[in-house]
Amino acid sequence: MIELGTQDYRRVTLSLALGSFIVFCNLYLFQPMLPYMAEHFSVSETQINWLFAATTLALSVSLVPWAVASEAVGRKHVMLAGLLAMPVIGLGMLVSPSLISLVIMRAMMGIALAAFASVAVAYMVEELLPKAFGQAIGGYIAANSLGGITGRIVGGTLTDALGWQQAVIVMAVFTLIAGIAVCMMLPKQKHFTPQKGMLRYHNRALVKHLQNKTIWLAMLIGGVNFALFVNLYSVMGFRLVQEPHSLPIGLASLIFLCYLPGTLSSKLTSVWNRNHQPISGMVCGTIVSLLGMLVAYIDQIPFMVFGLALISCGAFFTHTLHTPG
Repeated sequence: MIELGTQDYRRVTLSLALGSFIVFCNLYLFQPMLPYMAEHFSVSETQINWLFAATTLALSVSLVPWAVASEAVGRKHVMLAGLLAMPVIGLGMLVSPSLISLVIMRAMMGIALAAFASVAVAYMVEELLPKAFGQAIGGYIAANSLGGITGRIVGGTLTDALGWQQAVIVMAVFTLIAGIAVCMMLPKQKHFTPQKGMLRYHNRALVKHLQNKTIWLAMLIGGVNFALFVNLYSVMGFRLVQEPHSLPIGLASLIFLCYLPGTLSSKLTSVWNRNHQPISGMVCGTIVSLLGMLVAYIDQIPFMVFGLALISCGAFFTHTLHTPG
């Protein structure tokens, strides 16, 4: 297995971090555009939110099927299929004639994103020694944070300056280049044995996992954190472009720099795990996120920024502890 500090370790961590980065860029690209797109299509805030919700919903329901498929064809093949499908789907959005068709394309994007997100950690677990994995997972989650920041800022600033189609084109081209780079860098798996005809086995395993009360608690905590984290950023986007703030979309998208504290907090989980149980850290992270939500409710920009920073710290701390190792 791959040891910490070796050339293969650097190839694995860099390629998977890059893949994680572009996955989250594409996931969050449309979030800062929502106020602009609501006006563009003349629909309500609830209706336009499907441009974002369809992607996250499709991603969530596609994780298990992709994970099962990877047992037969391999982790790397599944990840690369998703990465290379993303720019094709992105360009397909440009020819979508209506909001409904655009929402469908965004849902297809969620399915492609899930191909990478569902098996990247499994690849690391199988190929890296435990010490190397402990270091790599923090960088992987940090790449989530940086990808979320970049996707949102690119989406907001380019939409404000050039239009939403240009933002999609730029992201599709970048995704294609990054996807090719991951294909070239990611080493072939050496500790994976394909398992064919295992659908019944995985169904039984899934039922067994769902009977575990600890897993239900972990899913509840992770789900609450993710829902708070993602949806509050959407709400903030609408608040900032409306009265009394009336910020342009490009400037309002800078609020997503509050993601950065999440990058730091994800790195602190290794310290926590040396002295405490992960579940207690997840509870603490949830409390920090809830506190941030209360602060961000105050309709003044400094409080909104500080509240989002707290939410990011809590959410990414919880998310990293929630990731299986």
